[in-house]
Amino acid sequence: MARISGVNIPTNKKVHIALTYIYGIGKKTASNICNTASIDISKRVSELNDDQLNKIRELIDDKYSVEGDLRRKISLDIKRLNDLGCYRGLRHRKKLPVRGQRTHTNARTRKGKAVAIAGKKKVTKG
Repeated sequence: MARISGVNIPTNKKVHIALTYIYGIGKKTASNICNTASIDISKRVSELNDDQLNKIRELIDDKYSVEGDLRRKISLDIKRLNDLGCYRGLRHRKKLPVRGQRTHTNARTRKGKAVAIAGKKKVTKG
């Protein structure tokens, strides 16, 4: 198994797909890394030699913030917004959508599973 940025990337997958297993690297960034390192996208990780793997490691270390550093940066940004007490910080605090989505309906991913209101009963005729 190849290890890049503290992540074991799968050896049986193609290079640009395997790089997306690293937090902070998506498809576009992975393709850019392969182009810059002059590595054929159709190659699999197991077919790469040590020089090519080292080239990828150096590129990622120099140009991109990934894994722990990126997670830390994001959590510090959210903490800063919470401390400021700005609108976005308040939305983070209440675990509601931050970017203007509607919450009357939808927003189930952010709000969690719907909970029935206790004590509310249907009106019966009679």
